[in-house]
Amino acid sequence: MKDCTIIGGGPAGLNATLVLGRARRDVVLVDNNDPRNKVTFASHGFVTRDGVSPSEFRQLANQEFNRYPSITTLQDKVVEIIRKAEGFTIKTELGQEWATRKIILATGVKERFPNIPNLRNFYGRSIFNCPYCDGWELRDQPLALFGVVDYTFHTAEILRNWSQDLVIFTNGEELTKNQEEQIKKSNLRVETSPIRLLTGQDGILQKVELENGLVIERVGGFITPELEQATDLGTLLGVKLNETGGHHSDEVGNTKITGLFVAGEASNVYPSQLIIAAASGVETAMAVNVELTHEGVLGSEK
Repeated sequence: MKDCTIIGGGPAGLNATLVLGRARRDVVLVDNNDPRNKVTFASHGFVTRDGVSPSEFRQLANQEFNRYPSITTLQDKVVEIIRKAEGFTIKTELGQEWATRKIILATGVKERFPNIPNLRNFYGRSIFNCPYCDGWELRDQPLALFGVVDYTFHTAEILRNWSQDLVIFTNGEELTKNQEEQIKKSNLRVETSPIRLLTGQDGILQKVELENGLVIERVGGFITPELEQATDLGTLLGVKLNETGGHHSDEVGNTKITGLFVAGEASNVYPSQLIIAAASGVETAMAVNVELTHEGVLGSEK
């Protein structure tokens, strides 16, 4: 019987693992090594790790785990969670199975992109989804903004801190009268024609070609994808999603399912930030440790 199983090896899961390992809890971290930010070459906004690649971030975390015999890490995928009278049974894709008192679901979210031809060729190299993460690198450059109109207006306001040269591409979505009025007030350029093609080299955007024949030069940009939970493990256990798409839980990630916690974007989808997810992992791990202590389960002697 493990004290806690952490599912998902992003910043929330990694930090939760570290905190519980240091609390002498017998923990297992299960991760399938398929993070959402794997296309990104550098992560930003995390003090002392600004500019670190996602793969290096994970590697450094796992090196730290080697100090703690209470931590076990598995590269695998959890495919089923079975509720038991005391805790849960975990089953994985590779056929492993074990019992655990608590679970922290830290599987994050996945992105649904608008239908823009060859967008994936540029995503993570010159087109990003977070101005706070990548705006500095594109400062004062001619930028494109893609996505659902209401979201892009908000992003455009924020993005002006880094560049004034912005064009919003709605990819065929027409503006409402209220949106047209908002455009006039904000002095933003908007192109509603569907996008025919994005062109560039080695992942660096150069031009946006529209169906109406316009070709607009841009060197990069941002997109506002829709985010949804990366796994249905939580909902299959009976946890409903909140209005932002995260699992219903209290402020420390405790769900209505006894022993099941959520952390990071499994709990709060927005804002999507590395350091915020990591902090969430700390809070949730501490809550798990307190609950185990109240139940009379003390730390292992490992």
